[in-house]
Amino acid sequence: KKAGTSGSEVEVTWEDQQNINKFGRLNNRLHELHDEIKTAKEACENFEDASNELILTDEEIVRFQIGEVFAHVPKDEVESRIENMKEKTSKNLEKLKEEKESVVAQMGELKKILYGKFKDSINLEED
Repeated sequence: KKAGTSGSEVEVTWEDQQNINKFGRLNNRLHELHDEIKTAKEACENFEDASNELILTDEEIVRFQIGEVFAHVPKDEVESRIENMKEKTSKNLEKLKEEKESVVAQMGELKKILYGKFKDSINLEED
């Protein structure tokens, strides 16, 4: 990201470099967040499916995977475990979405500052 590659040279100050670096870190975090949000959404859907399956079964004891092992666990215990996991995951999903909003807002501020100074001699957009 070299500034001033066009005819007009604009000096890159230490502060500019800090802003460019911060933008890069935020951008990397944004990519991580996209993946984490996708994973959390899928987990929520899986817990929802498992809950629905459980509702449909007549069994009092069901096979439940704990780590690598399947155990025979009472249906109501499995229900409460799934509910807990679903709740944790959806709380986590909310936190991830809030962080994403914050990251996007910070990147927007940095874009204003950097494009304001460097105009089209800097490119912060991804291809």
